[in-house]
Amino acid sequence: MDSLLKPLNPKKASFGRHETFALRYSWLTKGFQAFKKNQSIFSSDEATIELGVGKNMVNAIKYWLRASAMLLDTDEGLESSALGEAILSDNGWDPYLEDEATLWLIHWQLATNAELATAWYWFFNCYHKAEFTTDDAMETLAEFVRNNLNGKHSERTVKQEVAMILRMYCPSKGNAKLIEESLDSPLASLKLVTAVEDLHIYRSYGNLQSSLPIELVGYAANEIFNQRQTEYLPIADLMYGPKNGIALGSIFRLTESALLAKLENLVKAYPDIFQINETAGVNQLYRQDNTTESLTFLRSYYQPTR
Repeated sequence: MDSLLKPLNPKKASFGRHETFALRYSWLTKGFQAFKKNQSIFSSDEATIELGVGKNMVNAIKYWLRASAMLLDTDEGLESSALGEAILSDNGWDPYLEDEATLWLIHWQLATNAELATAWYWFFNCYHKAEFTTDDAMETLAEFVRNNLNGKHSERTVKQEVAMILRMYCPSKGNAKLIEESLDSPLASLKLVTAVEDLHIYRSYGNLQSSLPIELVGYAANEIFNQRQTEYLPIADLMYGPKNGIALGSIFRLTESALLAKLENLVKAYPDIFQINETAGVNQLYRQDNTTESLTFLRSYYQPTR
């Protein structure tokens, strides 16, 4: 089965493609539905009128749709994904992002797209400091790029990505313009990053994440299984990821015990698909049915049988 995950590839990493515009609430829906009506909308002179934004913002909307895998780059050009159709179309499950599960889903898609959202991938999969300053994170990301991506990226652009992540995930209490932007950035409500203003530090701790539904955990785990083409995944791998891999627990900022609890509930809900077994002293998540499409789990959440 295909997976939307985009693993780290030194030749395809990218930074700053959002043109300094953070993702806003209405953009994904507005851009996706405009694209469905006119597949050349983003290169059209009508784009600024149709989308009601400036030209640079048109490019940013296109970028966020691609980075969140709502639109996909194919050999034939840009196409809507099955995920985008399911969530954002006129009769989609949650086109206006009213359900917090959809915000978790968008966050997951960004954090697992190491090609188009490389800094998001790094921050949520590889950067495990629970407390940090902006400068700490910027320098660590720059070092990661130097060591893993051949350093072929502007260090200034790379470091600016950290500021963008913090702006999108951490509500600002200072600058009025930033407050307006952060309030309009849907991912801030997930509270994955908080600021300690007086100390000029940020915190990004593991938590219980009670608003994260197990169906989304199932979707995410199934995507990892599809990408890695394996029958089992060590739970430690799911928590922290293999080197430069996808770390489900870290992306969702779960504690180890919270991840295990989510996985146990997932097994209870889908016993025909998942099992947890201990092999040679290692707890592993097994997938017994590799034909289940990832969207099946999201459908179970958004359209439960009555």
